[in-house]
Amino acid sequence: MNKNNKVLALKYRPQTFKDLIGQKTIVETIVNSIKNDKAPNAYLFTGIRGVGKTTIARIVAKSLNCLNGIDNICEENFCDNCLSISNSRHIDVLEMDAASKTGVDDVRDLIEFSRYGPSSSKYKIFIIDEVHMLSKQAFNALLKTLEEPPDYIKFIFATTEIKKIPITVVSRCQRFDLSRIKSSELFQFLQEVTKKENGLASDEALKLIVKISEGSVRDALSLLDRGLLSKTEGKELDLKQAQKIFGYFDKSQLIDLFKLIVEGRQNEILVIYRKIYDQGVEPKVFINDFLEILYYLKNINHLSSDNNNFDLNDREFEEIKNLSNKLDNKTLIIFWQFTIKTLNELDVVANQNLSIEMFLIRLIYLVGLKDLNEKVVSDRDKIDLNSKKEDNEKIVRNSQIEKKAISQMKNVAQQKEVSNKIINNENKIQKKDIKINSFNDLIYLCSNHKEIKLKYELENHVNLVKFEKERLEISFNEKLDKNFVKELSAKLLEWTNQRWIISFSKTEGNYSIKEQEKMKQKDKLIEFKNSKFFGDIKKKFTDIELVEFKEIDGEKDD
Repeated sequence: MNKNNKVLALKYRPQTFKDLIGQKTIVETIVNSIKNDKAPNAYLFTGIRGVGKTTIARIVAKSLNCLNGIDNICEENFCDNCLSISNSRHIDVLEMDAASKTGVDDVRDLIEFSRYGPSSSKYKIFIIDEVHMLSKQAFNALLKTLEEPPDYIKFIFATTEIKKIPITVVSRCQRFDLSRIKSSELFQFLQEVTKKENGLASDEALKLIVKISEGSVRDALSLLDRGLLSKTEGKELDLKQAQKIFGYFDKSQLIDLFKLIVEGRQNEILVIYRKIYDQGVEPKVFINDFLEILYYLKNINHLSSDNNNFDLNDREFEEIKNLSNKLDNKTLIIFWQFTIKTLNELDVVANQNLSIEMFLIRLIYLVGLKDLNEKVVSDRDKIDLNSKKEDNEKIVRNSQIEKKAISQMKNVAQQKEVSNKIINNENKIQKKDIKINSFNDLIYLCSNHKEIKLKYELENHVNLVKFEKERLEISFNEKLDKNFVKELSAKLLEWTNQRWIISFSKTEGNYSIKEQEKMKQKDKLIEFKNSKFFGDIKKKFTDIELVEFKEIDGEKDD
């Protein structure tokens, strides 16, 4: 296949360590280990999609088996081994996709193959991509060989889901975490690729591609390929066209939206949002970008215009900085919480567009609520100030009649003591007048005092063993609330002014009141089924079934 006909992601796939971007530390470590003849038994590369896990695995295989050695490794004119590995057809380098070969039998075949030495190179190398897809049995079968392989065997694993790999496997490998590619490096790389392809793309369009790719080189190249193919030949790919192609909109529209929210201009807000929606922007994309602007509004004073991952240009940066001065931190945090809640609501709302519009309208009222709170606080301060003036006037008046009040205070205190004694005696009399002579009295008392929870427990989960004066003995019931005894004891002391003893007994108590009612109902149902009246009905309606029995009081004739 002609290299010029390949997609950009394959055409510019790194073939040597020098071609790699963003993984300098990892490259130095691997090269030094090979030079010092301390290459590990197994490499484990992990990271997000498109940062070069499988690519670096092949480059490591070339470095180990290059005919020129690690010091003079092939860079342009590849030796036979390097060329065969690049084309995935080297007899001693086996590439295996764990997503399609997950079983223990596949691993057993691999182990059996490892018994034989390399044919034309120094090492026999097994590259297993998406290794986390292997089954548990497959991992277990691999453990012994992985820990003590022959000197001529090297394993190279690649995965995006490191947490799914058993720790016993991870501990037998030398792990390398490939980081996301920095925005500046990725931007520079895309500029170079665009020049090599004789393409025309503005820096703003390339920055948007960098942002969407989220540090993935493969995603960035795929987006660039799509953008260059979508434009008319000889015309530059600008930001507006890139936004339209990739389904993104101009951030300045969101900033304008925030200004209108602060000013409370509902109609204009809906007009701007509907324009954004008509551009083909998905509601979830809108919400995520909204969260991004919220983040910048909250933290803009801690950022600089040249260090914001190409998300904002200089003009947008200054506009957000000015707008952040009009919003306090509390409002921004509430906005963030409402936005997250709306993002979760989108999955359950049929028309997501309407949900977004209601969300924007609610934000207007949140800003208004803040202003209302400030007004209430200021009014409260005025009231406090007036009340202080009144208190000062009262102090002056009281000082004038202080002497007259001293003689009267004694009489008032004496009257209070007498009245308190009378009230306490009345309360004691009322408490002593409450008598509980039976279990049913206790239930009635709970109902009368609106203690519905205690009444429910007594009726449904209490199996009574013995009821005596100020003593209640019940059998243990797992369904009984754990705080039942404590709460009932406190209420009985409050109602009767006496301490009650509530104890659990090993003796099996009576059925609970609700169980007794069910049993009575069942007996009545059986009795009615055996009655002559029901028998006569059964003869006329043979398929009739008696499900429930209720007694209804008939109306008495005058």
